[in-house]
Amino acid sequence: MNTTFQAALWMIGAITSFTLMAIAGRTVSFELDTFEIMLYRSLTGIIIVVGVAWSTGRLRQVQRNHLGLHAARNLCHFAGQNLWFYAITVIPLAQVFALEFTTPIWVILLSPLLLKERLTAIGLLSAAIGFVGVLIVARPDPANLSPGLVAAATCAVFFALTAIFTRKLTRTETITTILFYLTIMQAVFGLICAGYDGDIALPSGQSLPWVVLIGCAGLLAHFCLTKALSIAPATIVMPIDFVRLPTIAVVGMLLYDEPLEILVFVGAALIFAANYINISAAVRRTAHP
Repeated sequence: MNTTFQAALWMIGAITSFTLMAIAGRTVSFELDTFEIMLYRSLTGIIIVVGVAWSTGRLRQVQRNHLGLHAARNLCHFAGQNLWFYAITVIPLAQVFALEFTTPIWVILLSPLLLKERLTAIGLLSAAIGFVGVLIVARPDPANLSPGLVAAATCAVFFALTAIFTRKLTRTETITTILFYLTIMQAVFGLICAGYDGDIALPSGQSLPWVVLIGCAGLLAHFCLTKALSIAPATIVMPIDFVRLPTIAVVGMLLYDEPLEILVFVGAALIFAANYINISAAVRRTAHP
């Protein structure tokens, strides 16, 4: 089977999973706060990760190395995911997804500080184009800045930090180890944050399937994305991933009567172009060192 076609099939799985997670997150938000959602998502993840690792004999791969780096990575992901779950409840889904696409731009800007990687002229150009795209999507008004927009924009920064710390961990750690500590640590973070007031709401029978869906969809989305990137270059996978935006925009229109705003698509197109320029340049540097 053609590798591009295989990657497209995996990306369909990722896009479907991300979309289902957004729908499920908005559905249970009327009953559970973001910390409780993350707690139950992580508990679901523990069952899946430990079960799969045990059945495949990979549980023995889990080591206690670099726990501090695991903690930093998972704290950033926990913060970003909480902001994401909050944002999807208060602003149109298309805006959340468009701003989430700025994550690679933040990786460009933060990598020189945390990974000692060189900041290139193409990287700076990509960041500038992406920033213009963000301004078009968010259209910030300093006098009336939406907390949802701030949350969506900020979650991208934390997701970028997560990606950078993940890159450092993959140099020495297995995927099983990373996912194991992801679910375990975020369950602890969720328990502390959700229970600080002594009141942790249990999901009702109506919400429980949606909570389980959030946990399953979150893991499946990243698994599908990783598989797609393992069989096709990012220059092919990323344009497919961009289909998430029109998909979630249509879902928002059909399920929540959210308007299809042309400026969101214009800004998102600039964000996509910024990311694509940088990835293409990176591919050329790798091919011609």
